[in-house]
Amino acid sequence: MTAATQIEATFREERGRVLAALISQLGDLTLAEDALQDALVNALERWEVDGVPRNPAAWLTTVARRRAIDRLRRASAQERYAVILDPMDDEAEEAEMESIPDDRLKLMFTCCHPSLALEAQVALTLHTLGGLSTPEIARAFLVPAPTMAQRLARARAKIRGAGIPYRVPPADLLPERLDALLAVIYLIFNEGYCATGGDTLTRADLCHEAIRLCRVLVALLPDSAEARGLLALMLLHDSRRETRLNAAGDLVLLDDQDRTRWDRAKIDEGIAILDDALRLRAPGAYQVQAAISALHAEAATPDATDWPQIAALYGALAAMTPSPVVEVNRAVAVAMAQTPSAGLALLHRIAGVDDYYPYHVARADLLRRTNQREAAADAYKRALDLCQNSAERAFLQRRLDEMLNL
Repeated sequence: MTAATQIEATFREERGRVLAALISQLGDLTLAEDALQDALVNALERWEVDGVPRNPAAWLTTVARRRAIDRLRRASAQERYAVILDPMDDEAEEAEMESIPDDRLKLMFTCCHPSLALEAQVALTLHTLGGLSTPEIARAFLVPAPTMAQRLARARAKIRGAGIPYRVPPADLLPERLDALLAVIYLIFNEGYCATGGDTLTRADLCHEAIRLCRVLVALLPDSAEARGLLALMLLHDSRRETRLNAAGDLVLLDDQDRTRWDRAKIDEGIAILDDALRLRAPGAYQVQAAISALHAEAATPDATDWPQIAALYGALAAMTPSPVVEVNRAVAVAMAQTPSAGLALLHRIAGVDDYYPYHVARADLLRRTNQREAAADAYKRALDLCQNSAERAFLQRRLDEMLNL
């Protein structure tokens, strides 16, 4: 692995953890981000000559901290920031990182500050500590990238202007930040389970990190049914991740996946955790989604899937959290439980989905299944225009070719 490749891998996998450690030490988001960028530039120069260090993340943290100190000294702020000017060697830095393995989760709680709008909390935390790019977050929120960039800038400005501290809130205040944090963790997982861009359909590192964070959260808040519901949901989804591509790297749809290769241990654990959540008698959206995923996981064959129950659960989910995303999934479930025409009728009632890629994929498939080839081809073309993932694009192109060649 080349130094450049190692830097890219380290940045992708460790950015959130390193940045969380820096923010904890510096108490300044902008300074931490600038210092980390300086460290990455330095790594490009040094690692080619000296080789990749034993612990790249600790190396980046140490160098970034020193760059931050340099910036502060140039600003003549030694007194104000004296607490962070004490030297720390690489071994001490590495030991500190290992002693606070959940620093990222702690900083996620600080970013999810109630003075910010919920959407701003989620977007800022995803960008700062989740490692997602502005375009990736924009796609998750169904808005243009420039719009999301403006929202992130406003959130940062509000934090600076209001003097919101980057520190872990006391235990009694954690529940009020839970909704935002759960949303962040789930969006990180979703980006790993179905990457919105790039050459690979999945990113195992993001899936694993989201599940790890949620396990810690469940231990921290054992009475939260929704935290358990989210953990169950991610485990059940992740049980199928390895079967979503074939040996050639082509997308494999749910009905065509080899169910004998699904991870049974994750399925069993996910269902057990969901049962624990339901016993708390505090129903929520993540528990409903986990129940839907459990029905898929428990079906030995595609024909054994309880689609009427899944459609009903999507109806309940739409009542809890109405959104175009839920309505698209509900329409697909109704198409499977009843007829493609019934699902298509529901799809055509959904507003605000012109730029929502899954909507056009679902519409194209239902048009194909109702033998409306020309309309299906147009829908596949629109989906291709919006799709940024090469594996999904290849699948859509094959479907489009089928429609054009029939």
